[in-house]
Amino acid sequence: MQTVFEIATRGQGLYEFTRDVTRWCAGNGDGLLTLFVRHTSCSLLIQENADPEVKTDLRAFFARLVPPTTDPSMAYLTHTYEGPDDMPAHIKAAMMPVSLSIPVANGRPVLGTWQGIYLFEHRDRSHTRQVAAHLS
Repeated sequence: MQTVFEIATRGQGLYEFTRDVTRWCAGNGDGLLTLFVRHTSCSLLIQENADPEVKTDLRAFFARLVPPTTDPSMAYLTHTYEGPDDMPAHIKAAMMPVSLSIPVANGRPVLGTWQGIYLFEHRDRSHTRQVAAHLS
């Protein structure tokens, strides 16, 4: 069974889509869910979904770790023609997962109490991102 989730982003940040995944898995028994983001400047994460400060802190950490190309520390980068956020977005995506494997039992993703499924957008502007899903 396969589908594609479309996630609208409004710039850098974490966008939870656990509910969409849970609805899609409902009634489909046991298996393994694979999620794969079809873009090179965003990532997928399983992360805490109880305290919104976690999302804020993760975004701040990665912004500090990989600043835009306008930051003097990033002057060595050559891929800059798509904007100061583009190459840093590719670097962040190279550091984080672009696919996830999640067990499904009784038609529900087997996630911990505080775990949610997120797309981590690394670009400044809005995008519609596609996440391919396969449940077997």
